Amino acid sequence: MVQVPQTQEKRTFRAGDIILRQGEVGTCAYFIESGKVEILMERPDGSVHRVGTRGNGAIIGEMAIVDNGPRVATVRAVEDCRMLEITQDDFARRLNASDPVLQIITQVILTRYRDTLTRAEILGETGTFPPPEQVERGYVEQTDAVETIKIANEFQEAMEKNQLSLHYQPIVDLGNGQIAGFEALMRWKHPERGYISPAIFIPVAEETGLIVSASGWALRESCQALKRIESIRGYNRSLFMSVNFSSTDFASENFVETLYNILSATDVPARQIHLEITERILMQQPETARDTLLMCRKAGMGIAIDDFGTGYSSLSYLHYFPIDTLKIDRSFVKDMVEKESSRELVRSIVMLGKNLKMKVIAEGVEQLEEAVLLREMGCDMAQGYYFARPLPEDEIVTLLHGWTPKKPGT
Repeated sequence: MVQVPQTQEKRTFRAGDIILRQGEVGTCAYFIESGKVEILMERPDGSVHRVGTRGNGAIIGEMAIVDNGPRVATVRAVEDCRMLEITQDDFARRLNASDPVLQIITQVILTRYRDTLTRAEILGETGTFPPPEQVERGYVEQTDAVETIKIANEFQEAMEKNQLSLHYQPIVDLGNGQIAGFEALMRWKHPERGYISPAIFIPVAEETGLIVSASGWALRESCQALKRIESIRGYNRSLFMSVNFSSTDFASENFVETLYNILSATDVPARQIHLEITERILMQQPETARDTLLMCRKAGMGIAIDDFGTGYSSLSYLHYFPIDTLKIDRSFVKDMVEKESSRELVRSIVMLGKNLKMKVIAEGVEQLEEAVLLREMGCDMAQGYYFARPLPEDEIVTLLHGWTPKKPGT
């Protein structure tokens, strides 16, 4: 089971429930997905004034999560409400990662708004302005913020309810046609919407920090799966498992310690684990990344650069970081048969890897012709639908049972 941080569980409120209370310190804000609330402010003389209402599409409690100040009003549900939670930690992480100018302006706007609430007699104002929730909904509809919040909340629930799984794509040695290892790929089957693309939920998980728990679970589960697969098929710790990690993982505390603990608990040798990272991770925090990767390499783990050639143009980092494997992006592989430019680019990457004494793996191989060209170029390994699609563990066991070595070009 994926271990996730403790969160507020109550996101559904009944009519009459107090959602936020004036004067209390706020730890979260809410986006109203359905229902209606009223906003109440208590004056110094003890009288309570009904400021207004908010409905679908409005956000409540946002001021307290920005400046850590007290709630300026009480919010009570008028109807049954369903809310999407925005935690203070999540907001702070996003704000801290934003442009410094945006950080300053956000804080200044909020300070001025609080000052206005304190000094101005606004409670009795009336006018011809549209309802606040209508204005707020207009802003929200211009962004993908609501969908991001929904995905984040549902992904956290998916971790808690074991809706995540791993599929494993074989990585084949082009020299002998045998399976050398696997790449573990995260899958999410939503109970209502079916499978959700990793291209949608992985970026959201990274933004919210949920990826740290998910990556730890993926490493633990893939290590256990590797042991089971090898045990059933008679392999003697000769296969490897490649697991993807993000910049958020690298920035988390105790990242290396977590890796060590998982390998120790699952009794999988470090040499059987390859960490897949992107060039972006290396460029965002080079010193931290280098120190972390050096510790991983010292322990015996492999380090692979995923989607090589699609990121930064500078190749100097290949000398600076302890990398031992380059993975050629599928966008180059899919065009190499028809386009000479793509073919020569792939050839250059293979030669670069050989000159630097690195292994080279080609991704997205879907045709025999591609596999033949890659083998002729000296590419070490490949993965893609030509060999096998990503499969759940039980189907991998079946695949290994009937595997016939695929040696393209022989």
